[in-house]
Amino acid sequence: MGRDLLADDDIRVVVLRSEGESFSAGLDRAMLTGGVDGEPGLPELAALETAALDEVISGFQDAFTWWQDARIVTIAAVQGHAVGAGFQLALACDLRVLADDAKLAMREASLGLVPDLAGTKPLVDTVGYSRALEICATGRWVGAEEAAEIGLASLVVPRADLDSATTDLAAALLAAPAEALRATKDLLRGAAGRTHGEQQAAERAAQAGRLRELGEPAGGR
Repeated sequence: MGRDLLADDDIRVVVLRSEGESFSAGLDRAMLTGGVDGEPGLPELAALETAALDEVISGFQDAFTWWQDARIVTIAAVQGHAVGAGFQLALACDLRVLADDAKLAMREASLGLVPDLAGTKPLVDTVGYSRALEICATGRWVGAEEAAEIGLASLVVPRADLDSATTDLAAALLAAPAEALRATKDLLRGAAGRTHGEQQAAERAAQAGRLRELGEPAGGR
């Protein structure tokens, strides 16, 4: 389980990278009529009681939410297609480095479904409600250049440079002291849900914690 990484304090940056031509093609359409590789298909899910169905979907979401933990910074390195669940997996990460051939799409609505893998909030937080609705409702492709323009991509590079660019970004993140990076991520992630005054108070509290730790004599713990 990816969550096991969170138990190791030495792990500060996690990179999500796929092999092959594409990052993720999304839902296997065979699941529309039956199960695939031991996973329940849509007919089986539809037959579940409400509480059981909620638990199953919650379990799916769990794999997409640990990436946001304040103890790590996560980077999705995306090439080729990132569709549906693949798009939401990229959205689960803090930063996204896209190859210039990357194409993102949220195709759930075209299948009569909704995005349910914790991707709707980061999408709205990043591009705004109107643009998020347009992307999800139409299911259209969002290319790498547009993704950079609307904030979905932190960086766009030639495909041949994807690995090196991601490695360079990870190295830059690791240059900051671990606790300062974690405190900064936590502070920024909570900013959207706070007023200016609340955010200022959060800044003061976070800075006080950093100052106390920095001012602590060596071996004082």
